[in-house]
Amino acid sequence: MTLPLFFFYLFSAIAIASALMVISARNPVHAVLFLILTFFNASGLFMLAGAEFLALLLIVVYVGAVAVLFLFVVMMLDVDFASLRQGFLQYAPIGVVVGAILLLELLLVAGSFVVSPEVAAGSALPMDGAVDNMRAIGLVLYTRYIFLFQGAGAVLLVAMIGAIVLTLRHKSNVKRQDPIVQVGRKASETLEVVKVKSGQGL
Repeated sequence: MTLPLFFFYLFSAIAIASALMVISARNPVHAVLFLILTFFNASGLFMLAGAEFLALLLIVVYVGAVAVLFLFVVMMLDVDFASLRQGFLQYAPIGVVVGAILLLELLLVAGSFVVSPEVAAGSALPMDGAVDNMRAIGLVLYTRYIFLFQGAGAVLLVAMIGAIVLTLRHKSNVKRQDPIVQVGRKASETLEVVKVKSGQGL
């Protein structure tokens, strides 16, 4: 057994075991920690396959941002998951329908490569063996798909601003600064010149 094959089996076994623990763990904090472990092992598999960009994407984006955000939200909000699971069965038929639609879409996408392989071949770009994966992806993103890339960034920015605006709640008992009032105030409103006679200032 070669060394890459050994690490492949090792990462695969740990990834499958940790993925099963994500859906079977009773404690939501433990489930998020197992999810982080799954991402780490999946990034190791991507690294073995030569996809360095996807491996670093899993570590930086999903582990460094998404999974840690899940962990903080679960720990700070103290969500009662037992009460949330009480009405699970009444929404089960809707979940089955949505899952069946997603499965059908995945099968259609996977079958399109067999039915019409010329579609995938028409959108493919010639690979240069002298250029590594990271540089090749950067060249494609910032040349051919630059407008789509910038558009996706604008959509994410609008979604982030919208989420902040929708979830922002101002409390009436908390004093807040008004920058417009502060900038527009006059000297007569803030200063008062008082003449104090000698010996009467104390």
